[in-house]
Amino acid sequence: MTRVIAVVVTRHRRESLAKSLAVIAEQTRLPDHLVVVDNGPDDPAEDVVEDCPIPSTYLLSQRNLGGAGGFALGILHALALGADWVWLADDDGRPADVRVLQTLLEEAKRRDLAVISPVVVNIDDPERLAFPLRRGLNWKRQVSELGTDFLPGIASFFNGALFSADALDVVGVPDYRLFVRGDEVDVHRRVVRSGLRFGTTLRASYAHPDGTAEFKPMLHGHFHAQDPADDVKRYYTYRNRGYLLSQPGMRRIGMLEVFRFGLYFLVTKRDPQAFRQWLQLLRQGRAERFYRYSGHPAGHVPR
Repeated sequence: MTRVIAVVVTRHRRESLAKSLAVIAEQTRLPDHLVVVDNGPDDPAEDVVEDCPIPSTYLLSQRNLGGAGGFALGILHALALGADWVWLADDDGRPADVRVLQTLLEEAKRRDLAVISPVVVNIDDPERLAFPLRRGLNWKRQVSELGTDFLPGIASFFNGALFSADALDVVGVPDYRLFVRGDEVDVHRRVVRSGLRFGTTLRASYAHPDGTAEFKPMLHGHFHAQDPADDVKRYYTYRNRGYLLSQPGMRRIGMLEVFRFGLYFLVTKRDPQAFRQWLQLLRQGRAERFYRYSGHPAGHVPR
């Protein structure tokens, strides 16, 4: 029998975690086990997990491992428990209906996929995507604009994606050093380079809070630049991007990134200081100086 283990990473989101686990527990094909990694020991959610009727393992980390470390720990634990498939989810989203896991398994078998993702929709407006999706030079924001029932080579891995254990043997687990932001891009890069078959099915949806606000349009929407308003998110987004752009499979787009963000910061936003900060964080990531955020927006300041 195929053994499916769901892995959820949480921190300080008891209410949204409870809603997510409630939908997971109603799936027509239930996970055989649930692993919850909690990065918030000061506000633990063990009782929320205990209320879930699925057999569960609750892992409370005394150190914040971030999304990357949390998923790495959860995936390894799931594999150690004998998972054939690992279903990944963050705590701020949830399956859009009770058939998501069953549909993912059916589609993975029918299409001979190693990894399959549901389409990630806006939790408040399911006709819209939670994150803009680029197709060529155009950015799609509506589910209807995708125009097909399957998108090969496209996936959102930490929002309801289903990985086979064999695929994880090939691509590994998220890089703990990235902490948050960019860890999913790194896994995507590895899956692409592995040659494994993967994609997104529009027959299943995962509901997630809107994430489009960070993506600022330029040139009538043909280009976008990710510009988080929060200093902490900006730090990890740009630092980790520097590391990723130095990795095999992404080096060719490095100069395009400099042009795109130069255009955004210098022309659209008219903020040369922000562009200098972006370049500094990019260099820090490229040098693999994975210091945690210190409160200084330009990155780690050596003592």
